[in-house]
Amino acid sequence: MTRKGRPRARARRAALVGAVTLLVSLALAPAAVAAPNPSPPAAPPKEGGKNELLDDAIERTSRAFVEAKNAVADSRKKQTALNKQLTLLEVRRAALEPQAAQIARHSYINGRIGPALMLLNSANKDAFLDRAETLDMLSAYDNERLAELAANRKQAEAAKSQLDLEVKRESAQLSVMTKQKADVESAFKLAGGKTVNGNVYANQPVARQSPRASDGSFPAQSCSVDDPTTDGCITPRMLFALKETQRLGFKRFVSCHRNGGPFEHPKGRACDFSVFKTNDFGSGDAQGDARFYGNNLASFLVKNADKLGILYVIWYRQVWLPSTGSWKSYSGAFGDPSSDHTNHVHLSIL
Repeated sequence: MTRKGRPRARARRAALVGAVTLLVSLALAPAAVAAPNPSPPAAPPKEGGKNELLDDAIERTSRAFVEAKNAVADSRKKQTALNKQLTLLEVRRAALEPQAAQIARHSYINGRIGPALMLLNSANKDAFLDRAETLDMLSAYDNERLAELAANRKQAEAAKSQLDLEVKRESAQLSVMTKQKADVESAFKLAGGKTVNGNVYANQPVARQSPRASDGSFPAQSCSVDDPTTDGCITPRMLFALKETQRLGFKRFVSCHRNGGPFEHPKGRACDFSVFKTNDFGSGDAQGDARFYGNNLASFLVKNADKLGILYVIWYRQVWLPSTGSWKSYSGAFGDPSSDHTNHVHLSIL
């Protein structure tokens, strides 16, 4: 190589070394860590019914039926207490009436002369005072017995009147229950629904009692507590039912509050329980383990409907309402697993 060509070779070599050095430095440099891309929350099921009349019947009749049923239970409880009260009053009156008759007979025979003669026949002043004190005590005792008998009779009359009112109240509420049942049956008939065989398992656990009012009812509640499944809100009663369901073993994915849509979700009175082991509502109709889980969950909710204040349950093209006490066929508006409720169990609370 000529002296003239050596500078060019050195320049090429320097450029090559620089390129290699750049590549090595890039290879050895710590890689930039991309921020994790969290999975979006599972989309809520797209629910909805085909028949507005049916949806209205589910909501209206179930609520009226449960309220009437609670009123009947409260009335019967009060009737039991009133009957016990009447029994105790009758026992006490049976003991008082002979005493009252004896007092009346003694008063009739002796009149006012008997006590006066008893006092006049006293041997001395001390005996006179002793007899006067005894007569006063006897008179007070007699007056107490007579007053107690009078009060007893008054209480018995009041209890009987109240019992008659409760019997009428029970009869009226039973009529309401009958009407609501007939209304929802008619709605299902118009919508083409029919009674189907539900999945009921006797060994489902028993939930604790959701708080009630003093009359046994479930008063209206607002969407006032944080929903642990979303960033929305639910009612205290819905939260209680959710926690009880999870406490007793049904711990798969749940989504409760959502804005808009049918049913009670926007009001914080409904939850959708996925039957899949994934952190979403899966894909397609539930089969195998998922179907079995849904059957058990639906059966658990039906078994504990009174305790949890359940309005209705929808699962696998069927709906259960307290007003019918049975499963009815039910299909969604879109014919997919979400609207047909074949991938999740829907629970609505009073």
